[in-house]
Amino acid sequence: MKLSRSTTKMGTLILALMLAALAALVLFAPKGSSATPAWAPAASATITPGVQMYTDGAQCTANFVYTDGAGGVYVGYAAHCAGLGAATDTDGCKADSLPIGTPVTFNTGGSLADEGTVVGHGTLAYSSWVRMHELGTTDPNTCAYNDLALVKVDPADVGKVNPSVPFFGGPTGIDTDGTKAGDQVYSYGNSSLRGGVTQLSPKFGASLGDQAADGGWSHPLYTLTPGIPGDSGSAFLSTGGKALGVLSTLGLAPLPLSNNIGDLAKELAFAQQSSGISGLQLALGTEPFHSAL
Repeated sequence: MKLSRSTTKMGTLILALMLAALAALVLFAPKGSSATPAWAPAASATITPGVQMYTDGAQCTANFVYTDGAGGVYVGYAAHCAGLGAATDTDGCKADSLPIGTPVTFNTGGSLADEGTVVGHGTLAYSSWVRMHELGTTDPNTCAYNDLALVKVDPADVGKVNPSVPFFGGPTGIDTDGTKAGDQVYSYGNSSLRGGVTQLSPKFGASLGDQAADGGWSHPLYTLTPGIPGDSGSAFLSTGGKALGVLSTLGLAPLPLSNNIGDLAKELAFAQQSSGISGLQLALGTEPFHSAL
């Protein structure tokens, strides 16, 4: 059936109105609602996985970068990095923590004698320890190994962020199937105890095999060199560059100088369900993963 001249004009008018409405939606959509932030180049970024983080004088190492659905950017470390108890306190359901909103700085070149140069600022936005207290969590494995906190990067410093793990690249995704004995793992520690000797930061290691008793919440492992105080919170990658875990504790018995890392898949799932941060997700690295030391 042929369209009459008037019908054609009406159709053209309707189409024009629809296109105008679509243009309005595009023009006035909330900025950064779900778009990936414009990351700084990996070679020049100063806030990355592995950067030193200082909280009320305590130094830890960043693990991964995260984003939310509103364009917010976060850097993770261990929840115990904001803890108020002794270094031996590992039960996040019992140990006290600094409150949400506590200031955190990102530093480079820090040592025992000097905290180095502040390259950015953030605030504690989520702590598994704080949230487990609020929820009344009692599961012993969750309490013992859920050790993740997120620091929201000040908007003025977001342009300094890149999510790639130094030296290794990645992460390429999230490891969800745990590890077997002998599986290779990779990490980047940045303890101030090393006095700025960055050659000791990249670490290569092997899993000791997951323990069924902890429900997959932790992965014991050895690295050369082992993680030391100040490395707490740092990232661990599995084969292929997937984000495996967050350095939590130094093992003394029955495996001296081993490390235990919290399972990132479980820790992040807990945060996604309980943090109140909408659209929380891991940011993938801009640099390809490579495992050679």
